[in-house]
Amino acid sequence: MNKLVTTKSAVPTAANKLLVQAQDTLGAPADKTLAERAFRLLRDDILNGSLAPETRLRVNLLQKRYGIGLSPLREALLLLLSEGLLVAEGQRGFMVAPVSFAELQDLTRARTALDIAALTQAMAFGGADWEAQVVSANHLLSRTPLPLDTSDVQAAKLWEQRHRAFHVALISGCGSNWLVRLHGQLADHSERYRTIRILHHREKASQVRDVVAEHAAITDAVLRRDLVLATALVTEHIAATAVAMGNFFDTKPR
Repeated sequence: MNKLVTTKSAVPTAANKLLVQAQDTLGAPADKTLAERAFRLLRDDILNGSLAPETRLRVNLLQKRYGIGLSPLREALLLLLSEGLLVAEGQRGFMVAPVSFAELQDLTRARTALDIAALTQAMAFGGADWEAQVVSANHLLSRTPLPLDTSDVQAAKLWEQRHRAFHVALISGCGSNWLVRLHGQLADHSERYRTIRILHHREKASQVRDVVAEHAAITDAVLRRDLVLATALVTEHIAATAVAMGNFFDTKPR
């Protein structure tokens, strides 16, 4: 077991920003420009599944949907394209990026490597404030029920926000803005798959995971500064989503 670190370290700006974005409120954050508003609304609809993978986006319909002009929408679409959440279709405009099991496997490997690197640093440098963030995030998540059926989109959104807040809290003490920023980008793509999994799960009763217990075990290992156990648990936790999504792709109508 690693020695408890009691020195206080400053949480990087990027981590603070992500922690705020991942809070449990369902209200919209303040937008400084119409382009920011368009980006947030589009991004939220992509991540929560309202705009499903491979949906073709017509600008005129988006203008009606969000009540936002052409220029801000185009700016938002180009930014989402650069983040890989959209793909360009030449003269036909944009389409929500498709999902595939192969991409999920690649994403899982990248996410695992980055999360372990960031968590290792957080456990070495994080102080009492960081520990409090982890405990608080886990407590909120453990009190948040999963949606009961596919129509319960708001419950899925709230659970996803608190789940992301927990994982952001885990790495927030790492001291690296780059690691936190890259974690946020990978988390966006992971969220699309996890939302599909939550709203369209097909597991048998024996296959259902106890995610509350998984998060509690990770929190306990982190607080005890047991790096070997904590990284092993996080690796298993991330991989479990890929396994669950594998079940979805195997049973998806062709």
